[in-house]
Amino acid sequence: MDLILGQSVTWHSAFLLTSSGRHIAIVGFFDAENIRDLGVYEQVIGYHKGLSKHLKKILETLQPKNIAINFSERDVAADGLTLGNYHTLLRILEGTPYPEMFVSAEAIIATLRGRKIGTEVDRIRRAITATEGLFAEIDAFVRPGMTQRQIAKFLQLRIEEEGYDYAWDKTGDPIVTCGPQSKTGHASPGDIPLENGHTLHIDLGVKIDGYCSDLQRTRYVLDDGESIAPADVQRAFSTVLGAIQAGEATLRPGVPGWQVDAAARGFVVESGYPEYRHALGHLLGRSAHDGATVLAPQWERYDGICQLAVEEGNVFTLELHDLIPERGIVSLEEDVLVTNDGMVYLSNPQTEIRNISAA
Repeated sequence: MDLILGQSVTWHSAFLLTSSGRHIAIVGFFDAENIRDLGVYEQVIGYHKGLSKHLKKILETLQPKNIAINFSERDVAADGLTLGNYHTLLRILEGTPYPEMFVSAEAIIATLRGRKIGTEVDRIRRAITATEGLFAEIDAFVRPGMTQRQIAKFLQLRIEEEGYDYAWDKTGDPIVTCGPQSKTGHASPGDIPLENGHTLHIDLGVKIDGYCSDLQRTRYVLDDGESIAPADVQRAFSTVLGAIQAGEATLRPGVPGWQVDAAARGFVVESGYPEYRHALGHLLGRSAHDGATVLAPQWERYDGICQLAVEEGNVFTLELHDLIPERGIVSLEEDVLVTNDGMVYLSNPQTEIRNISAA
């Protein structure tokens, strides 16, 4: 709805976008003027008693062969039609041939959301630049002894002071992990303190002008007598960086997402670490997880979307982690744009471990 309308409607409504380029809206009478003012829909029908007869008449005129509707079993970003509205649509069209023509609009929606135009890329860049600025502030702010919650609160305060929005739910934006006792995954920040000899990992994203960033960075707190991170941290970091670079080398238009993930996953396993239990990357745009194509293994939960081909104009994250039992998480996440023959970084990639002075 954000992409095809950009506003709300009050009553049951139908928006028809045809392969010939026609745009037709059937909406409640009191919504009609707002839709006309958009200048997007060439025909806007405002109804009083119900949309049934208008929808049937339009479909008779269009004579469709297929009707792609907004539902999907594979792509949550293409699954906007509620079950109740689906049953309403079936009831309205009962006795007509049209329900037999229903197919998922997931392929169309994936392309619409996935291929970013220049203006969209510029907005994503702005969000990324802002996020990198927040990471620079963290480097100046954070000290051993601070808790996950204190670090997260600092970042949230700065996000709100700058007038940014959150790229995902505020309770988990940012994700902050301090050392090996921290919960992993999407857990909200707790009260575990940052200690010497441990890693600090932050997953942070903001939304500006409707578009998101999604970056992860790792720092190491030097222990007494250390001037650089120890070998186990360096090795884990090098493995994460190398895996991202292996995925980067494979990421280009036409390659199915699972092959990009396989390149990175193979590098991790060959380096002696267990394979990570998530996708290497996801689309980024109006939301942090912006649609269908994923750079993911051919597992059940990614079926149908990891086989989709990478396209020029896609913006992906590249992300993975290693866990060091006595140190914590080492993780990186970069944001990249697919070009006609490869990819370019939109973020400034972290290529070496950064240290925090011991308490």
